[in-house]
Amino acid sequence: MEERIQYAKKHADDKAVNNRNHKVNMSGRKNISLTGIVDVISFDASEVLLESTLGDMVIKGDELHITGINLEKGETDIEGRIDGIIYNDPAHKKSGSFLGRIFG
Repeated sequence: MEERIQYAKKHADDKAVNNRNHKVNMSGRKNISLTGIVDVISFDASEVLLESTLGDMVIKGDELHITGINLEKGETDIEGRIDGIIYNDPAHKKSGSFLGRIFG
């Protein structure tokens, strides 16, 4: 019985994370504050790869630093020169071969 309660609680927490609003607030090209962040997948001075409630996202730039992170709240702050933000939604990836996508 306790295992079922733990399972239900975990899935309720997962559902709450997925229902968080995803917001991007950028000040100039130097600071960016994000909400709806599920996980930080990887980061270095030129690229930060994040999992958001709207899919994976990449922040590209130079001298990037994660200055604040609270994954319980889904918040992340990044400083540095921000050159671009790219979303990669796995649900919209096309499957199959290149020729299949062209002729399909």
